[in-house]
Amino acid sequence: MNIDGQAERELTRRIASGDEAAFDTVFRAYYPQVVWAAESVLRERSTAEELAQDVMLELWRRRESLRLETSLRAYLYQAARNRALNHIRHEKIVLRSNAAAIAEGPAESPAADSRIAEGELDSAIREAVARLPERCRETFELSRTQGLKYAEIAAVLGVSVKTVEARMGQALRELRRDLAAWLPSKKGGIG
Repeated sequence: MNIDGQAERELTRRIASGDEAAFDTVFRAYYPQVVWAAESVLRERSTAEELAQDVMLELWRRRESLRLETSLRAYLYQAARNRALNHIRHEKIVLRSNAAAIAEGPAESPAADSRIAEGELDSAIREAVARLPERCRETFELSRTQGLKYAEIAAVLGVSVKTVEARMGQALRELRRDLAAWLPSKKGGIG
């Protein structure tokens, strides 16, 4: 479900007044995207779902005092991203304080096994996107996976639209280079 700006403002107003149906509409529309925003930082689905639930619960708790400077969607993405980054920081602190956990080393990722089972092209695309520098990858995913406009991405990430444009340009150049073997050859075309 896609909510336009005017409908989003009305839903935000209704949530502020305690309208549970409006909150339910926002939850259903944005929860999967909020999960994705957290998962793109964490690379772990279950924790991303927990953080997304926290973000949505916090929206409801703060409904009366919430003053948005951006769209509700951008606010929710930013909140999910911030919670995910805070979670990572917390995990690093826990690991530092627990010498035994550090000695064990990282656990093997079940995602690696699932990638092997997926098609070669899909795997190549995912790997190429994962190899992007973090800020380029994040910008690329917000644009191409979540469909955010450059201005919305700029608001979510706290950067200028020009920075978003530069990061997207870099991401696309690197993806073209990394996926050249999978792309059809262009005779006489511009690479």
